[in-house]
Amino acid sequence: MRLPRRSRTLKKGARRLCTEAGLAPARLAERENPMGRTPSAKPSAAKNNRLDLIDRKILSALMRDGRLTSNELAAKVGLSPSSCWTRVRRLETEGAIERYVAIINHAALGLANFVFVEITLEKHDDKVLDRFGAAVARMPEVIEADLVTGEYDYLIKVAVRDNADYERFLRERLYRIEGVRHTRSTFSLRTLKWSTSIDPLLLGER
Repeated sequence: MRLPRRSRTLKKGARRLCTEAGLAPARLAERENPMGRTPSAKPSAAKNNRLDLIDRKILSALMRDGRLTSNELAAKVGLSPSSCWTRVRRLETEGAIERYVAIINHAALGLANFVFVEITLEKHDDKVLDRFGAAVARMPEVIEADLVTGEYDYLIKVAVRDNADYERFLRERLYRIEGVRHTRSTFSLRTLKWSTSIDPLLLGER
């Protein structure tokens, strides 16, 4: 079935937005490989959902502590260090492990408040989408941006100090993007759950 023009154009915009922001398309292509490896051209077990229980244990442990040594990780999952290291390398190559990062506490940066902003654009042609995607990618306050279905086009998550800082963000950044027709903001009162990923061990086989 051929998609309507708006849907096709927005789909292109999603790829561009994530490319500009350094994200992967559908989470959206892989970010830069931190180990400098070339991903395997063969179909990966991760992409085909063929992770076994040991793989899931490894991913679950590293999700909680990415600084585990090979010996520590091997002890947690019941493997020898060499076998565990081989599995981790395979999971990295296949893309099940994208990268290792430090998670920064936004409150330590003075940005303890989060705002979800629904954004509707005036038009959905390539020029407008390209301009919006490039502009959002340059905004340090935006920590996530998604193309969505429904009444609006994009949903972004913004980290700010307070109401005054958010007003500054709207006036000096978001409202200066040509092509933005309408926005609606929702402040987060309290985060009930936040995770870097779904725990593959708790998710189980599906």
